[in-house]
Amino acid sequence: METTISAITSDLISRVVSYLIKKCLDRPAIDENLERLQQLLLRIHAVIVEADGRYITNSRMLMQLKFLVASMYQGYYMLDNFRYRSLAWSFIHEESTTSSIPLKRSRTIPGILRNFAESNNLQCVVENLEDAVANLSEFVMLLGGCERMCRRPYDAYLYVDNFMFGRHVEKQQVMNFLLSAPGCHGAPMVLPVIGGCRVGKKTLVSHVCKNDHVRSHFSSILFVHGDSIGRMDHVKFSTERTLVVAEFVKDVDDDRWVKFYSTIAEGSRVIIISRIQNLARFGTVKPFVLGSLSREEYRYLFKMLAFGSADEKDYPNLASVANELAVVLNGSLVAANAIADLLRRNLDIQFWLRILRRFKGMVDYNLSKYGDHPKNILDNECPIDITTLSSSYPTSRFLMPPRVERDNCRKRKLAHISFGDLMNNGGIVIPDDKFVVVGWESRLPPYTRFVNDVEYAVMNHGSTISSRKRRSRHLIS
Repeated sequence: METTISAITSDLISRVVSYLIKKCLDRPAIDENLERLQQLLLRIHAVIVEADGRYITNSRMLMQLKFLVASMYQGYYMLDNFRYRSLAWSFIHEESTTSSIPLKRSRTIPGILRNFAESNNLQCVVENLEDAVANLSEFVMLLGGCERMCRRPYDAYLYVDNFMFGRHVEKQQVMNFLLSAPGCHGAPMVLPVIGGCRVGKKTLVSHVCKNDHVRSHFSSILFVHGDSIGRMDHVKFSTERTLVVAEFVKDVDDDRWVKFYSTIAEGSRVIIISRIQNLARFGTVKPFVLGSLSREEYRYLFKMLAFGSADEKDYPNLASVANELAVVLNGSLVAANAIADLLRRNLDIQFWLRILRRFKGMVDYNLSKYGDHPKNILDNECPIDITTLSSSYPTSRFLMPPRVERDNCRKRKLAHISFGDLMNNGGIVIPDDKFVVVGWESRLPPYTRFVNDVEYAVMNHGSTISSRKRRSRHLIS
C-alpha cells in the first residue's frame, strides 16, 4: 500500500515538474509578452513625458498619473530582468552547442518555481499595463486641455544632475498649492513638506520655485533657515505676495512660529521643509510627505546616471552589473550620483565589477559590524567604516554623514579628494589625517557640492592611539 502511494506521489510530482518546466521554457510565449511589454511602455512613457510638461490641477488626473508612473517603472524593471536573463540563457546555449558535453539545465524544484513565478509576474505586469493603456484615451483628451509649461533649454538635464528625477505627481501637487486661490481672509497658507533623510525635499521645492508661473506669481521668493526665524520678529516682509521657504533641522516652539508667521503678508505662501513630523502642526493644508524612490524607479535612475549618453543596450554586461549595484546602494541618491559618475567615465566591465566588489564588501562589512546598511547608518547621522573601499591601510577610516559644502566653509582648509580617487587610488596619496571626500558636485549654478568628512583611527592591538581617536571610536561603536 505504501509503495503504491509513493509511486502515485512520485508520478504526480513528476507531472507537475514537467508542466512547470514546459511553462518556464515556453520561449515563444515569453518573447511575445516581452515584445508586448515594450510596446506598452513606449505608449505610456510618451504620455507621462507629455503630462510632465503640463499644469495638471485635476486631482483625479494626478491620481491616474501616479498609477501610470508606478506601472511604467514596474514594467521597465520586469523588462530589465528578463532581458538580461535572456542574455545569460544565450550564453548557456552557445556553450552547450560548442561543447562535446551538453550543459544540463538546473531542474531543482525551487529553481523551477522561481522561474515559473517570474513568468507569471511578467504576465501580470503586461495585463496591468494593458488595463492602463485601455483607459488612456480620456486622460490624453483631458491632458490636451491643460496649459503647457515653458521649458528652459537644460530643464531635462536638471532632472538628473540635481536629483530631480521623476517626482512627476509631487511636482504638480506643490505647484497647485502655490498657484491656488488665497485662503480664508487672505491669511498666508503653509505647506509642510516632510520626508526622510536626503530623499530630495529641497530639490523638489527648488525645482518648483524655478518654474516661470511660480516666479511670476510672487513678488519675491525667500529662503530662510529655521534657526533664524527668532531674529525676524522685528522684520516685516513685503506687503506684496511672497513665497517663503523655511528649512528646519529641529523643532521650534509655537510662540516663535506665531511671531514669524505674523510678519508674512496676506496672500503669501510658506513651505516648511523638514524631517520632523511634529512641524506638520503649523500647516494650514495637509502635509506633503515625500518618500524614497521605489526600487524600480531607483534602478532606472541609477542606470540613466551610469550610462549617460551611452545606450545600455550596447553594453548588456555593464547593465547587469548596474542592476546589482542598484540593489547594493539601497536607494541612496547621493551614492547613486557618486558611483554613477565614476562608472560613466570608464565603460569597462572589469572596472565596473571591481567597483561592485569593493562597494559590496564595504556594505557587507558594515552590516556585520553594526547590523545595518551604511545608508541607514548615515541617515541616522552616524559614521560608517570605509576602510575596505580602497587599498589596505594601517588605519581604520570612517566616513561621516554627507553635507553640503559652501564656498566660505572653514573646512575647505582640509585636503579634498574625489570619491573616484578614493575608490581606485587614482595616483594620489591618501592623507594620514582628516580629509574631505567630494562625493558629487553639480555642474550647474549654484554648483552645490556634497562632501563627507573622513576621520581615521590608528589601531594598536585593538586600541586607538590618542584620546581624541578614542572618543571618535566610542562614537562610532
